[in-house]
Amino acid sequence: MASLPRALAPLRHPAYRLLAASMALSLLSSGLWIVSLVWQVVALDGGPAQLSLVSGLSAVGMLGSTLFGGALADRIPQRHILVAVALVQTATIALVAALSLTGLIAVWHLAAVSLAGGLAAGLYYPAYSALVPALLPAEDLLPANGLEGVLRPVLVDAAGPAAAAALVSAFSPGAALAATALAASGAAGCVLALPPTPVRRDPEAPVGGLFGDVRDGFRYLVRTPWLFATLAFASLMVLAMIGPLEVLMPFAVRDAGGGPAQHAYVLAAFGIGGALSSLVIASLRLPRRYLTVMNLVWGLGCVPLVVFGLSSNIWAMVAAGAVTGASFQVGMVIWGTLLQRRVPPAMLGRVSSLDFFVSLAFMPVSLALAGPVSELIGLTGAFLVAGLAPPVLAVVAILAARMPADEIAHPLDAGAEPGTEESPAGELDRV
Repeated sequence: MASLPRALAPLRHPAYRLLAASMALSLLSSGLWIVSLVWQVVALDGGPAQLSLVSGLSAVGMLGSTLFGGALADRIPQRHILVAVALVQTATIALVAALSLTGLIAVWHLAAVSLAGGLAAGLYYPAYSALVPALLPAEDLLPANGLEGVLRPVLVDAAGPAAAAALVSAFSPGAALAATALAASGAAGCVLALPPTPVRRDPEAPVGGLFGDVRDGFRYLVRTPWLFATLAFASLMVLAMIGPLEVLMPFAVRDAGGGPAQHAYVLAAFGIGGALSSLVIASLRLPRRYLTVMNLVWGLGCVPLVVFGLSSNIWAMVAAGAVTGASFQVGMVIWGTLLQRRVPPAMLGRVSSLDFFVSLAFMPVSLALAGPVSELIGLTGAFLVAGLAPPVLAVVAILAARMPADEIAHPLDAGAEPGTEESPAGELDRV
C-alpha cells in the first residue's frame, strides 16, 4: 500500500479502508433507494403528490436530527452512531422490502421508513465527518475527502440508480428494496469491524446537556470569522443556484428543443465533472490560499449557469453543467478538509452538523422560490441571478472575514496546528 498514488493514499490505513467501504456501501444504498422508492410508489398507483410526501419526510427527518447528531458525535464514540444508523436503515428497508415482496406494502409504510431514514441520515454526516480525522493523519484528509467526492456521484447518481432500475425491470420494486437493505447491512458490518476510537472532548469544557452543546457549537461558529463567512456565503449560494439548477433547468432544456434524454445528459455531466474534479484535487496538495481559492471556485463555478438562460444550444448546457459540477465538488473537498483540520476535534461534530443543517434549510427555500421568481423575471433573469450573484457574494465573504490574512497566518501544508490536527492514525494502524 506504500506505493499508492496520492489520491488513494488514505487507503493504506486499515481502519480508514473499513470506513471507506462502509461509506461506499451506504452511498450505494442511497442510490438504490432513490429509484426503488419511485417505482414502488408508482406500483402502488401513487402519483407526484405521494412521492413528494414520502421524499419530503426524509428531508424533515434530517433537519430534525442533524443538530443533535452533531452534539452526540462530540459526546459518544462516532463508531457507535454509524453502527446504529446503518442498523436502523437495514432493518427498516428490509421490512418494506418484505412487505413489498409479499404484496402487503402501502404508501404509509414507505413514508414511515423515509422519515426514519432521514432521522438516521441527520446523525450520520456529523459522526462520519468527526471520525475521519481520528483515523487519518492531516496530510491524508484532502485525498480522503476527494475520494468521497468521487464515490458519491458514481454510486448515488449512477451505479445505485442503474442497479435499482435493472432489478425493478427484471423482477420488482421489492427486489430493488431488498438489494438496498443488503447494501445497508454491508455498511453496518464494515463499521462494526472498526477499532474503537476515543471521544476527543475538551477536558476543560463544562459538561452540560445536548441543548447546551448545540448552543456552544453556534457560539464557536459565530466567533470564527472564516467559518461563519464561508458558511454564510455557501448558504446564500445554495439559495441562489439550487432552485434554478434543479427546478428550472429542465424547462431551459425543453425550450432549447431537448427532452428527457438531454436533461439526463446535463445531469450526467454535472456528476461526471464533480467526480473527475474530486479525483484531480485529491491528487494535489491543499492550495496555500485555501480559503480564497475555495470561495472563488464556488462563486465563479456558478457563472456557467447563465448559459441556461442565454443559450439554446444543448451541448453548451451540457458543458456548463460539467463545469459547475466540477467547481462545486472542488469547493466541497477543500471545505471538508478545512473543517477536519482547523476545527477543534471536540467541536467538529457540532460544526459539521451546523454546516449540514444550514445547507438543508436553504435548499427547500430555493426550490420553492425558483418557480415564482422565474414567473416574475423569466428564466433568463433567474439564471442570471443564479450565475452572477454567487461570485459577488464570494468576494464579499473573502473581504469581510479577511480570509487572505487568515490563511497566511494559518498555513496547513506545513503541518498540523497545535491542538487541532493531531491524529491517532498511527496507533490505529498498529491495532
